[in-house]
Amino acid sequence: MPQKFEKESTTKLNYIIQPATWHDLNELRTLEQICFPIDRWPLLDLIAVLSFRNVTRLKATYKNKMIGFIAADIKKRGTASWIATLAVLPDYRRQGVATALLKRCEATLENPRIRLCVRQTNIPAIKLYTQNGYIRVDKWSRYYIDGEDAIVLEKNRAE
Repeated sequence: MPQKFEKESTTKLNYIIQPATWHDLNELRTLEQICFPIDRWPLLDLIAVLSFRNVTRLKATYKNKMIGFIAADIKKRGTASWIATLAVLPDYRRQGVATALLKRCEATLENPRIRLCVRQTNIPAIKLYTQNGYIRVDKWSRYYIDGEDAIVLEKNRAE
């Protein structure tokens, strides 16, 4: 049975953050289709992120519905851990869900440096990350399928 975490509360929403498993595949697939219509992961990638070892995967649920998801590698060696994805359904954004998922995920990562990439036009996500201590360290040209650049952000908890 997955470990349950305490409830996260905001003024509008009571939700639960807990580990995600392969049982969450269908809900994760729906979340990806809604949040990333251009960049959604293929089915095999979703299965992998929900089943591979050394991956932190957390979901936020509200009334037994997945409203958010985050996944990151748990690298103990190397230069940095990577957050692979963070998504919150549009109706539940700007209520602290993404921040709570991000902080909970970061707490599971031992590497002091954490990296992620984000579309350069995704200003709300960039704002979320910079407010949580991430700084721009690189740009990957034409990273996304439609040719948009990715901004690479990093948080160094050792500083």
